[in-house]
Amino acid sequence: MKKYSNRDVLIVFVKNLELGNVKTRLANFIGDQNALIVYEALVDKTRETIEHLSVKKAIYYSNYIDEYDKFSNDKFSKRLQLGDDLGNRMHNTFQSVFNLGFKKAVIIGSDCWDLTPEIIEAAFEKLDTHDFVLGPAVDGGYYLMGMKEMLSDVFNNKQWSTANVLVDTLIDIDNASKTKALLPTLSDVDYLADLPAELKLLIE
Repeated sequence: MKKYSNRDVLIVFVKNLELGNVKTRLANFIGDQNALIVYEALVDKTRETIEHLSVKKAIYYSNYIDEYDKFSNDKFSKRLQLGDDLGNRMHNTFQSVFNLGFKKAVIIGSDCWDLTPEIIEAAFEKLDTHDFVLGPAVDGGYYLMGMKEMLSDVFNNKQWSTANVLVDTLIDIDNASKTKALLPTLSDVDYLADLPAELKLLIE
C-alpha cells in the first residue's frame, strides 16, 4: 500500500442526497426517484473505494455539510463547495487546500463506478514526477484531476459536461509549460447507457 505524505490530500465532490437534484440527466430516462437510488449507490461505492486509503480525505458537499451520512466524521474532514459553477467550485477548493499547506491534491467526483483504490494511488504516484495528472472520462471530460500547484486556467472558460473539457484542459497545461500524466479512461454514470449491471438492478 502506498505511503502518503501528510501534505497529500484527496478531495471528493459529492452532491447532497436530495430528490430531483442528483443525476438530473439520468433522471430524464429513469425518473427522479431511481436517479436518487442510483446516485446513493454511487456515493456508497465511492466511499468504499477510498475509505481504506491512508491519505487525508476531504468531502466537499454541494449544498450543506452532512454530519450524519455514511462518511465517518473520524475518517473524513467535511466542507462545503463554494462557487457558481463546477470550475469555480473546483478552483476555490484547490486554492483552499493549497492555502492550508498541502503539496499534492487530487480531486474526484462520485459518479465513476469503476474507479479503484489502485487508480487513486497511481494518481498520487504520478504527481511525484509530473505537475498534473488526469483521469480521462469516456464522455470527453475527466473523473480525476491532481496537481501540485495552482493553475487557474484549467478551470476557466470551460463548457462543463461537454466533450471538449479534457482536451481544453490538456491544452491549458501545455500552454503553461507544465508536465502531465494520464490514467486509464473510465466512464462516468450520466446516461442510461452508462449504467453498469449492478446499478441497473436497483432501478424500480
